[in-house]
Amino acid sequence: MKTFEQYHREHPQIYKAFVRYALQAKQKGFVNYSAKSLFEIIRWHTPIKGGDVFKINNNYAPDYARKMMQEYESFKGFFRVRILKAKRHETI
Repeated sequence: MKTFEQYHREHPQIYKAFVRYALQAKQKGFVNYSAKSLFEIIRWHTPIKGGDVFKINNNYAPDYARKMMQEYESFKGFFRVRILKAKRHETI
């Protein structure tokens, strides 16, 4: 499996969509939301690879949640994530 950093570099549009839909959820009044639910919304609304083929790996949902909470102060605690016992990836 690719590291999160590799996956993110190859698919930057996923994070852009993740941020857009997370901002919409927060604007609608949610104080917490599911990163995996955002992935499902992205799948429904955005053809990443074009045509009928759409690939997005659920394994990276927690990584996107952590990235967003790290980059956007107002999203600290918005996603519930488990504490990592081992280093899974490099810091972006």
